[in-house]
Amino acid sequence: MKIVRKIIEIDEELCNGCGQCVTDCAEGSLRIIDGKARLVSDNLCDGLGACLGACPTGALRIVEREAEDFSEEAVHAFLASQKNQGEQRQGPQTGTRPSGCPSAQLQSFAPLSNCQSANTPTAMGGAASALSHWPVQIRLVPPTAPFLQNADLLVAADCAAVSAPNFHGDFLTGKVVMMGCPKFDDAKSYVQRFAEIIRTCNLKSLTILIMEVPCCASMVGIIKEAMELAGKSVPVEQITLSRQGEVLALSNW
Repeated sequence: MKIVRKIIEIDEELCNGCGQCVTDCAEGSLRIIDGKARLVSDNLCDGLGACLGACPTGALRIVEREAEDFSEEAVHAFLASQKNQGEQRQGPQTGTRPSGCPSAQLQSFAPLSNCQSANTPTAMGGAASALSHWPVQIRLVPPTAPFLQNADLLVAADCAAVSAPNFHGDFLTGKVVMMGCPKFDDAKSYVQRFAEIIRTCNLKSLTILIMEVPCCASMVGIIKEAMELAGKSVPVEQITLSRQGEVLALSNW
């Protein structure tokens, strides 16, 4: 049934086809077609505008017009069909969401055995990577990413990976990582994203890795607000690093 309601509208002249909005739409209502973002179907868009903050050109806006009513059942059916298609194309180790941007394509990497690790060429002769998935940026990882289910989640400030000399060995091994900068990125969108992840992904634990600088502490507030919004708590370990990668503080809550 068609009603007058709020729904997304895309300015094709402003859209550059980057695909950022696609990963921010939990309903999967957007995809890149012929180099432009398109609305797949009116009944898949809830009109809340979670995708607006991701658009670097301002091509997205919310308008009121006659459209099919939003349907959660249609969303679940559509996402299930997309997941099945992705598994058929990619196999069990990878999954995708529709996007024209390679940086937003979901991938899971099988862990290396000890023998494989010992024989894997690495940069500067260091240890093999402990990264288990792609992408890693908070704004690029949708709450529906399969690698988030039942995960030990590491939420790390961008600078932490540079300051910590053994970031992979000390903090990343065995965890799914999401990275970002609470100073420069959209904190409200972070709260919404983490709330959905906490609510739906059955996380086993959550580690917050931040720097000693004041602006980094807002990441803790983001996670706390997300838990309140989700109405669900997860065991949290909070680690604060110095600018040179030393652990200054460690707490659990």
